[in-house]
Amino acid sequence: MRISLLVKPNSRKEKIQKLPDGSYHLAVSAPAQEDKANRAVIDALSEYLSVPKSHIQIVKGLHAKKKIIDILSG
Repeated sequence: MRISLLVKPNSRKEKIQKLPDGSYHLAVSAPAQEDKANRAVIDALSEYLSVPKSHIQIVKGLHAKKKIIDILSG
């Protein structure tokens, strides 16, 4: 499964919101430095979607707010 994601780093509250177009908006408290926000994105998606972290892969947007994420099937 492939999802589109807009990430907001340095947020006060962490939350995930599914938008009507099927994409997601994710706010994480981690800063966008040294890959901390990307790790927080993977952690949050893993918990939200109930899949192992190893099954989540950032395909596009490693250094951007807009990301494309692959969720591998187990």
